[in-house]
Amino acid sequence: MSTAAQIPPAAFDVVCMTASLGGVSAYREILSELPESFPAALVLVQHRAVREQDSLARVLQYRSALPVRLLHDGDRLAPGVAHVVPSGRWAAFAPDGPVSLHPMDGHCAGDSTFASAAAAFGPRLLAVVLTGRLQDGALGVRHVRGAGGRALAQDCITAEACGMPSAAMATGCIDFVLPLPVLAHALVSLVMVPGAAGLLRVSLPPWAAALPPAFAT
Repeated sequence: MSTAAQIPPAAFDVVCMTASLGGVSAYREILSELPESFPAALVLVQHRAVREQDSLARVLQYRSALPVRLLHDGDRLAPGVAHVVPSGRWAAFAPDGPVSLHPMDGHCAGDSTFASAAAAFGPRLLAVVLTGRLQDGALGVRHVRGAGGRALAQDCITAEACGMPSAAMATGCIDFVLPLPVLAHALVSLVMVPGAAGLLRVSLPPWAAALPPAFAT
């Protein structure tokens, strides 16, 4: 039997993350700790000003063993690649289909991206809410958990701004709240370690506000 045939399948196909204030540093730290063999596609939402030249992918590539690419309309998610959603846009997904990009309404690109990913990938989706102000990601994690996916949040001690993680925690839909230095290791464990995703499963509390999966519009 070949070595490739002995590698167990990943527990998650897609990892979606959203961040705002302090997010670039958070993404750089997480990406610097992910191995070249990380098998899931990553989708990164970062609140930032719209500019003619979007340099975020290049900035994040500096410390990443994984390729980092700016998403374009019609792209398909690739395993082991970090896909950066363009500024001022949110990403919509279809199972085994191309990505479509849409203008962002307000400051909730993470919510719309998470909701669409939840509808497309269901329990094969892992979502992460990182540092940031306001509440982006809180509605999204409700869709993620409602579709059977999993959700993590950065703890407030290591977050430059705690609005986004706190809002996500308040929904009751976060599986684990972790400090930034631990988040990358948690992603590796949940995605790559056989049995870890099932063992590290947290039931929703009775007051949790999960939502059934629905494509964001």
